[in-house]
Amino acid sequence: MAHIDYYLSVLSPFHYLAGPRFREVVARHGAEVTFKPLDIMALFDRTGGVRPAERHPSRQAYRKQDLRRQASKSGLPINIQPAHWPTNAAPASYAIIAAQSAGGGDLFGLVHAISHACWVEDKDIAEDDVIKAALEQTGFDPGLAFSGMLAGAEIYSRNLEDAVEAGVFGAPFWVVDGAEHFWGQDRVEDLDLFLSGKL
Repeated sequence: MAHIDYYLSVLSPFHYLAGPRFREVVARHGAEVTFKPLDIMALFDRTGGVRPAERHPSRQAYRKQDLRRQASKSGLPINIQPAHWPTNAAPASYAIIAAQSAGGGDLFGLVHAISHACWVEDKDIAEDDVIKAALEQTGFDPGLAFSGMLAGAEIYSRNLEDAVEAGVFGAPFWVVDGAEHFWGQDRVEDLDLFLSGKL
């Protein structure tokens, strides 16, 4: 059984677009997944990336067009310019980490609910009420938004270091069995083919 380290950022629209297809791939192959939310802006700084707001205007314009097209291909709604973006990704990331540790709910659903709140519902995913609602909606104790903060902060920081060490430089990013790397929502199909033994 393959093990996938899933490096993600709740701020990434491409992570939002990849989520449902990645879930299908995991179910099809019975893979084990470790969700590793991280600080994507810090990752850009550490690995030679450029933060979106600092990119050339032509790159920013292309990103908006591409997001619209990719959302249409994925069949997912998206607000290209959400009201609360960027925001503080740490609280929602801590909640995902705490939920993964606690178990008992739908972790894929939680991650998607948080992303959906940002990229469709125009909610601030740094707000406690938004995080608690996503936890409750997906079968987790909403109290994890608070009880998991200390451990969440430690693991969130460690995930960034793990990412840099593993050769990760963006999100979504999947590392299969510590060796095979896939970056971007447009590589979910390649991940599927690899797990099928066709790549």
